[in-house]
Amino acid sequence: MNLKHLEYFRLLAEVKHYTLAAEQLSIAQPSLTYAISELEKELGVYLFERNGRNIRLTKYGNIFLEYVDKSLNTLEDGRRTLDDLVSPTKGKIDLSFIYTLGSKFVPVMVKNFLSQKNYQDISFSFSQGTTQSLIEGLKSDKYDLALCSFVEEEKEIDFIPLFKQELVLVVPSNHPLAEFTSIDLKEAEPYPFVSFNKKSGLRDIMNQLFREAQIRPNIACEVEEDSAAIGLVSMNYGIALMPNIWMLKHFDVKVLTINNPLYERIIYMASLKNQYVRPVVHLFKDFASL
Repeated sequence: MNLKHLEYFRLLAEVKHYTLAAEQLSIAQPSLTYAISELEKELGVYLFERNGRNIRLTKYGNIFLEYVDKSLNTLEDGRRTLDDLVSPTKGKIDLSFIYTLGSKFVPVMVKNFLSQKNYQDISFSFSQGTTQSLIEGLKSDKYDLALCSFVEEEKEIDFIPLFKQELVLVVPSNHPLAEFTSIDLKEAEPYPFVSFNKKSGLRDIMNQLFREAQIRPNIACEVEEDSAAIGLVSMNYGIALMPNIWMLKHFDVKVLTINNPLYERIIYMASLKNQYVRPVVHLFKDFASL
């Protein structure tokens, strides 16, 4: 079944006049008459009948028009979707990021990106999770990009370093360590820790620092995201080793600089290697990595 013939049929059903339809289609009227005749032969029914100087749809033509409309509209939706996928100035970016970046870093970065000239037709969908879950989402094509920690042995993933996050020790405001502004991590050993779980990219970093400080930490509980850790610390449930994020200012906690061992966490932009990347995703990658 010829797609052009279906388009001719839909327009003719709308204007109900061969000459007018042919003019709008920029084709000769005999060509339109032939196309409709071929379509009717293929279907085995008459689609139009004379109505004075005009024509009108037959019972079968009305039934067929409903399906032609659905089919052509679906194809048009598909074309628009593909246009968005290859357009350099419009489309949607599926961006995922670890919890520590959700309160300020990502909103500010996206706002700055969308303020650029000709980027107003680009939209985002946002997802949060642990580094492990974000990497899994990249592999399953759920996300275009992920802002997360580096993961060893992930040969399918390209990691681009973006910025460094300072790690600090967070204690309740009335804690014995709250009188200090900086600390050797070894001094925190007697106190229970609120730890991140094994899915978090912070867990390996914490374990590394504990080893360097020769600490055998007393883990009071494990959490997945930062706000839970801060909330538990503020309620005297334990102390926490975590990034120095903006959210800490809004809780009743004291933030201590760690002077030994020294460590800065690097945040990466992760994406799948050897995969087609849409132009709008390229734009955002270039913007974020400047």
